[in-house]
Amino acid sequence: MLAKHFLSMLADKYGKHINGFTPDTMEILVGASWPGNVRQLLNVVEQSVALCTTPLISLALVEDAIHKEEAHSISLEEAKRRFERDYLVRVLKISEGNVMQAARLSKRNRTEFYKLLQRHQLEPSAFKPLSN
Repeated sequence: MLAKHFLSMLADKYGKHINGFTPDTMEILVGASWPGNVRQLLNVVEQSVALCTTPLISLALVEDAIHKEEAHSISLEEAKRRFERDYLVRVLKISEGNVMQAARLSKRNRTEFYKLLQRHQLEPSAFKPLSN
């Protein structure tokens, strides 16, 4: 597998004695979708090798590297969309689903706030406290 080749090459580069990947780590590497293809795999293996202090690369190291790599591969528009949705969720939680209060907290008028909620398919009633 390509990951093992990269591991061998990078272990030499960093002067590390790493024998391979743990079995669960290999499962993740084989099962992951690699939208960045070979370059993304190389970056994940390199970061894992650089941070590895044991003879085998652990699942945690590879998962961290994959998450960091994914964060670098999203577009600015996607990052803005995610931020906006997360922000709306936080404001709705704080206001317990009260749209007027949430709109006021976010310094938006109620109509504009409803449009944002529609765009992100958020339902204010989902944030209201449950009645006993």
